[in-house]
Amino acid sequence: MGSTAQTGRALPATRCPRDCGPLVLMVGLLLRTCELTAAGALQPNILLIMADDLGIGDLGCYGNSTLRTPHIDRLAEEGVRLTQHLAAAPLCTPSRAAFLTGRHSFRSGMDASDGYRALQWNGGSGGLPENETTFARILQQQGYATGLIGKWHQGVNCESRVDHCHHPLNHGFDYFYGMPFTLVNDCHPDRPPEVDAATRAKLWRYTQMLALGMLTVAASKACGLISVSWKAVTGAAGLVFLFFASWYASFGFVRRWNCILMRNHDVTEQPMVLERTASLMLKEAVSYIERNKHGPFLLFVSLLHVHIPLVTTKEFLGESQHGLYGDNVEEMDWLVGEILNAVEENGLKNTTFTYFTSDHGGHLEARDEHSQLGGWNGIYRGGKGMGGWEGGIRVPGIFRWPGLLPAGRVIHEPTSLMDVFPTVVQLAGGQVPQDRVIDGRSLVPLLQGAAEHSEHEFLFHYCGKHLHAARWHDKDSGRLWKVHYMTPRFHPEGAGACYGQGVCPCSGEGVTQHNPPLLFELSRDPSEARPLTPGSEPLYHAVVARVGQAVEEHRETLSPVPPQFSLSNILWKPWLQPCCGIFPFCSCTQDEDHRET
Repeated sequence: MGSTAQTGRALPATRCPRDCGPLVLMVGLLLRTCELTAAGALQPNILLIMADDLGIGDLGCYGNSTLRTPHIDRLAEEGVRLTQHLAAAPLCTPSRAAFLTGRHSFRSGMDASDGYRALQWNGGSGGLPENETTFARILQQQGYATGLIGKWHQGVNCESRVDHCHHPLNHGFDYFYGMPFTLVNDCHPDRPPEVDAATRAKLWRYTQMLALGMLTVAASKACGLISVSWKAVTGAAGLVFLFFASWYASFGFVRRWNCILMRNHDVTEQPMVLERTASLMLKEAVSYIERNKHGPFLLFVSLLHVHIPLVTTKEFLGESQHGLYGDNVEEMDWLVGEILNAVEENGLKNTTFTYFTSDHGGHLEARDEHSQLGGWNGIYRGGKGMGGWEGGIRVPGIFRWPGLLPAGRVIHEPTSLMDVFPTVVQLAGGQVPQDRVIDGRSLVPLLQGAAEHSEHEFLFHYCGKHLHAARWHDKDSGRLWKVHYMTPRFHPEGAGACYGQGVCPCSGEGVTQHNPPLLFELSRDPSEARPLTPGSEPLYHAVVARVGQAVEEHRETLSPVPPQFSLSNILWKPWLQPCCGIFPFCSCTQDEDHRET
């Protein structure tokens, strides 16, 4: 029937014996598979849209009845919606590294080893290693135009300000416009500091104590209470000033160093003007679609919405029922709608494979004295930063390709953001790398209906380098098990998040290690509210043992790699800082109407 819908030819009516039903079904699935293979030879356009910090419960198509998201909801109605779509990490940088490469972020060193859990500076030396292969690089080799509009957060430089070793253009994208970093509160002049705020507060306290000590020494010298030379006092004061300058040069100018826009290799705004950033990103995305409508293109729209500080244009302020966060979600939906309109207006809807998701769960700890500033994760426990609980990793997953993916289909199988890598590579006619472990699996058969189950029997859920949980989809029985080895300790106890800490920690005193592990059956308890015991579940020991065996087999695939989040890579280095103008006097404002032709 799929072939008939595409060609418009009517098949002659025939009578079929009742027992040929299974044969007809098999032929139909084969025809659809052949269609998709043929379409892959034609190389569809690929549009990937990723929101930032969006909770799965924030969308109407995932059960929200109070936030208006009509454009994303329509995308789901016209395509396939995944209900068990999972991020590979619960924070921005590692989740996106896994998404781009189809493999867990720790395989490339892009995850924490008990220190920093995400890149902190444009002027750091850590980032996605040059030897990692992104789906953009493979599609570029297949003849695609490859563009990235929006957030990168995978590093910029290694050894000099202009080497751009981690830059999108060095990872398979031939066009980039957006933030090499990520939105943070520091980008807004009226918001409290966010980048390494705890360290910044300590350094400021140490500076005050040292300054007070120096004033005491100077006063004592002036009063003749101590016999120290003025030269020694002046030298010590100079050292205190150098200490202050050493950290204030970075932390005192976070907005200028991190909140910038780039077009390809050039900085175009430093610092960026937040109020017009959304409109600039939209214009760039629409322009990219128009410029490349005649050839196959990959466009990755990495939205800045809905990350704090929730910069929202006046047209949407006060329009939702959920304060500033709700306003920002509804503006994000409008932006998605405008991009989808551009696809349709250029006659590309039926030749474009479109995907929408979020990089991880909503940020529960993001709040001020008035309201919640982070997302809602629906019925799922936990949120951003929590590698084991569903709320931190379960995200929207919506795919549309009219005529080739069945409209309105809902799939409850476990899938991963890492699966997008082999999926788009297959659609483009390429091959995934054979010289490394690829954790993702192509979703093509599942999306099309040619496969009943996901290829993932087991999925492993990390928080930094620590394995917090693992799930087992027992396809024979249909039961979905989840084993937790560690869980974060909420603050205050029983609160459901780690309020006052930014996000929950991955290890140390901030987590509880479970021995024996916690066991949930997600097929019956998706909220992870009722842990099973040997007394309540006869298969408890068998399930824990089987998952434990899978974990050991998984660990055999791991190998050490250079850590990209080490202190030496994380620290701000002035010689690596992207700059328009002469460093340190970096400042520019782009012409809003400038466009690359």
